[in-house]
Amino acid sequence: MERRKIFLYTDGASSGNPGPGGFGVVLKCGDLRKELSGGFALTTNNRMELLAVITGLEAIRWERADVEVWSDSTYVVKAVNEGWLRSWEAKGWKKVKNVDLWQRFLAVYRKHNVCLHWLKGHAGHPENERCDALAVAAGAGAAARGEILPADEGFSAG
Repeated sequence: MERRKIFLYTDGASSGNPGPGGFGVVLKCGDLRKELSGGFALTTNNRMELLAVITGLEAIRWERADVEVWSDSTYVVKAVNEGWLRSWEAKGWKKVKNVDLWQRFLAVYRKHNVCLHWLKGHAGHPENERCDALAVAAGAGAAARGEILPADEGFSAG
């Protein structure tokens, strides 16, 4: 049985940096579609952008799935496509922010065949707009509940 390619659309948002924020994910495979989101009362935009990709990849149940990730985050896309991530890992993560999330990303990224693409945010792409709406709503809800994403050494919640 031939498996179809999975399309993963992601976005992260924060109101303030740090501030309340959230992430939104849309997974598509053939006629199937799944949406995921989560939010935190105190986080950063880069953490939410990265967590969106992680959450989407972790939701894939197949091993070695072919996944196209579409993100408006240059931070995430360039870190992978331009080799920054490989260099950070090789140098022992010195002076790198969000190490906890980058290590979690690598663990799930290496389970699949992933290709990352950048797309311009807030430019009318339906899936990106949906991810943005999910992220903003999740961040607003988390702010009301006071939920905080655990910090790494590059970001202090206190």
